[in-house]
Amino acid sequence: MPDIQFSSDEKEVIVRRIKLYFAEELNQEIGRFDAEFLLDFFAGEIGAYFYNRGLYDAQAILTARLDELGEAIYQLERPTEFRR
Repeated sequence: MPDIQFSSDEKEVIVRRIKLYFAEELNQEIGRFDAEFLLDFFAGEIGAYFYNRGLYDAQAILTARLDELGEAIYQLERPTEFRR
């Protein structure tokens, strides 16, 4: 899996949110450099966990939809002499 990369616009928003979190929740002011460093650290160290969780959630949704589709197709079947 390649490293998680953000566009400059995404990075700007995330850095702003990190700085706001530190100010409001921890009563600490941090600069842009420190916020970017934290973003890079978390993306590199734990980003894969979040990425994988998203994949698992997407797979669960897809599996549920495929089950629903299979059931819908089964309900369209017409009776014949053959059985599954």
